[in-house]
Amino acid sequence: MKRIVLAKKLREQIHGFLGIFYPHFSKPKLKFIAEMVYGIQASQGVMLSDITRALGEEIQVKKTAERLSRHLGTPGLGQKVNEIVAEHAARRVRDDTLVIIDPSDIQKPYAEKMPYLAHVRDGNTGELVPGYWICCAVACEPSTRRIVPLHQRLWSADSPDFVSENTQLQQVIDTIRTATKGRGIYVIDRGGDRDKLINPLLDNKLRFIIRLVGTRNLVFRGKEMLASKIGAGCPTVYADIVVKEEKGEEKTYRLEYGYRPVKLPGRDEQLYLVVVHGYGHEPMLLLTSIPVRKNRNVLWRIVSGYLTRWLIEETIRFIKQSYSLEDIRVLKYERLRNLVALVMAAVYFSAVWLGESLKLKVLASHVAKVAKRFFGVPDFHYYALADGISILLTYLGSCMKKMRTKLSCVKQVQTMLFDPI
Repeated sequence: MKRIVLAKKLREQIHGFLGIFYPHFSKPKLKFIAEMVYGIQASQGVMLSDITRALGEEIQVKKTAERLSRHLGTPGLGQKVNEIVAEHAARRVRDDTLVIIDPSDIQKPYAEKMPYLAHVRDGNTGELVPGYWICCAVACEPSTRRIVPLHQRLWSADSPDFVSENTQLQQVIDTIRTATKGRGIYVIDRGGDRDKLINPLLDNKLRFIIRLVGTRNLVFRGKEMLASKIGAGCPTVYADIVVKEEKGEEKTYRLEYGYRPVKLPGRDEQLYLVVVHGYGHEPMLLLTSIPVRKNRNVLWRIVSGYLTRWLIEETIRFIKQSYSLEDIRVLKYERLRNLVALVMAAVYFSAVWLGESLKLKVLASHVAKVAKRFFGVPDFHYYALADGISILLTYLGSCMKKMRTKLSCVKQVQTMLFDPI
């Protein structure tokens, strides 16, 4: 398939993707969303100057940037985009689909003038650095790398409207719960071990797998005791081998696992503590509301469901690297939040929309081939897909500019030939 034909088909699909937003926004806002999705994909970045140049309009770059910036400041636009994407993605979320919630951060150590810069913890050094918190939520089937982006939210602990991190995470869960009508299994790391998150999950009858810290109290056989103590006495009669990629290398783990029926103090719901040995010095403690019994397949479903959360780490790296998310530089807080949501819409287009039908899957395969990736992570194809989209849209933009230049030259010649002296 010729590159120019492929690029034009891709542009048509971006306009087709705009249809999911059609009933919810005015025409100027729809045009803005289309321009942002196009510009983010073409420039593989979030800097308005790069997005503006990628659009290639025949007006001053400054004027285009001012228009985009004005629309980007629309209150609530990002949340509405998140809701629409979640609603469209909900068709792919079944009862047993994993919904992985993962807080992360954007570090801005040198951005002194950005609004409400708070402190976030550098995962590599453990140091506190200026930046913003974000929460990325994706859906996927157990033990797969195919993800469905659901939600992406940014917040600052120093902003005037900030209440708590629990409130932010609960709003993410509520948006997804409303869209999916309660389907899915919510998977959260140790940061989810909070009563203010677990209680709403139970109140809304949502199923979950949450990694616990050992200091939480649980009720086992009518007695309240530490989760770590319950885990230490739990027999682990089943075992499996898993392989995890870490820093480009594969590491093998032999996991032994078992379970205990437990409850939360003050609550009547029957829960289960799944105990996993072999990953780290301390046993991994997983609290779940999914019924468990003495059966390898049933127990492994819980363990593999949590381990699938490892894949979200690659997804967050994909978003940050392929779209240069940490280069975000807008100077208004509302624009920051809206831009992060629009990046998620662009990710949804490349990760999901291009696979909606057989024809689009064929288009996606051609797009991925354009990138000609020989290195990197071969089975996480979203990197190649994002690179291919960028190459094609950039190529299309340069072709359009050449065409406009030729037309301009023709008009000048015609003017010289036919204008009276």
